[in-house]
Amino acid sequence: MKILITGAAGYKGTQLVDLMLASGHEVFALDDFRYNQKVLQNHFKNPKLHLRKADVCDLNSYEDWLKQCDALLPLACLTGAPVCEKNPELARAINHQSIVDSLKVLSKNQMVLFPMTNSGYGVGGEAYCDENSPLTPLSHYAKLKVETEQEVLARENSLSFRFATLFGASYRMRYDLLVNDFMWKAMDSGEIHLFEGHFRRNFLHVLDGARVYLHALNNWDQMRGQIFNVGLSSANMTKLDLCSEIQKVVPHLQITANESMKDPDKRDYVVSNQKIEMTGFSCEMTLPQGLAELKKLFILGRSKEDSNQ
Repeated sequence: MKILITGAAGYKGTQLVDLMLASGHEVFALDDFRYNQKVLQNHFKNPKLHLRKADVCDLNSYEDWLKQCDALLPLACLTGAPVCEKNPELARAINHQSIVDSLKVLSKNQMVLFPMTNSGYGVGGEAYCDENSPLTPLSHYAKLKVETEQEVLARENSLSFRFATLFGASYRMRYDLLVNDFMWKAMDSGEIHLFEGHFRRNFLHVLDGARVYLHALNNWDQMRGQIFNVGLSSANMTKLDLCSEIQKVVPHLQITANESMKDPDKRDYVVSNQKIEMTGFSCEMTLPQGLAELKKLFILGRSKEDSNQ
């Protein structure tokens, strides 16, 4: 199968390239390498990898790939609320318009697997948010994701994954993600200043975030046209719970509650992942495993390229 991955040099994209090539697929990897990341070199000898440096907003630069692919995985994105608030017009161009334009090129037989975010649930109340729960996106980033999901699902041969907050090691690291950020602070300074620790989130290892695409391709007739929450069910927890888990890995960690500060990210929800689990998908990486992995990685420090801002 020919798989077109935009944002292929990103945090999850690099994991996807690994998995798709290992599964025998032909991968068309597109990225603008805006963060100067040096990744994917371990696949350069593989004739099934095609690599192109291009702007996803320039449809002409990859329209030939769009026309020949069997599946489009549009990962190219300004990811996260801060960077989208800082660059709202660019965020709309990349996160929304580039995908809408791509859909116009595709035939009805080509598959689209859209990476949504469960941050679209905003503040979910006490009950578990499932795929039928109302969407109340709080940030520009989440609002664009919700808008784009509607466009994608308007075509028959598509599906949407509403991803939990990712964590874990990848070739192109991100330190702005909550688990990664907290773990870095624990390793670097030994202290986490916690704002509104009762806010609840769901988490997912980046490898499992990539594996679910392969699962969907292998079960397309069963899953097409639908929405799936994708998260680690054992990692529905408060921010304070997360800090306690990190403390098991970094025992000297000091957790300081700051009652006067407010979390700029107001998301607060618990998520049901039952629907994706009923298709036979299960996560391989637990939160403790991911934290242990991050501890090893962070011993090496970090570079200025490991930024998403």
